Amino acid sequence: MSQIRLTKQFNFETGHALYGYDGKCKNVHGHSYKLNVTVIGQPINDRNHVKNGMVIDFSDLKKIVKEEIVDQFDHATVLNKTTPHIELAEELIKRDHNVILVDYQPTSEQMIIDFAEKIKARLPKEIQLHSLKLQETETSFAEWFASDN
Repeated sequence: MSQIRLTKQFNFETGHALYGYDGKCKNVHGHSYKLNVTVIGQPINDRNHVKNGMVIDFSDLKKIVKEEIVDQFDHATVLNKTTPHIELAEELIKRDHNVILVDYQPTSEQMIIDFAEKIKARLPKEIQLHSLKLQETETSFAEWFASDN
């Protein structure tokens, strides 16, 4: 049976700041992220199965990624909880802002690692996460491949 890769793209708006960075990104700013999620598996080959012919229903993949990533990160501000940004985070939280505190520098590289772990944990056992592409700007993106990890 053939292995097939399926990709679904997601969009979300997220703010962040890179504490200790030596450029403009040390300031709170935002991006219109595009996340491509690619899974790999074999199509179901059972005429009696409601998902016959599918590796995974795109709506099932959408549910996983929306719940784990998009619904959490969209219109949120992501800050490293181990930096002085914690004071800014606490103030924003008091003002009812959506703030996500992470234990890493919220770069595209670190966010994509976090996203990979969250998505892998939710996929059915017969479906593997193949790759992720997190596009921060029109010309800049990070990629994660299962084969590299």
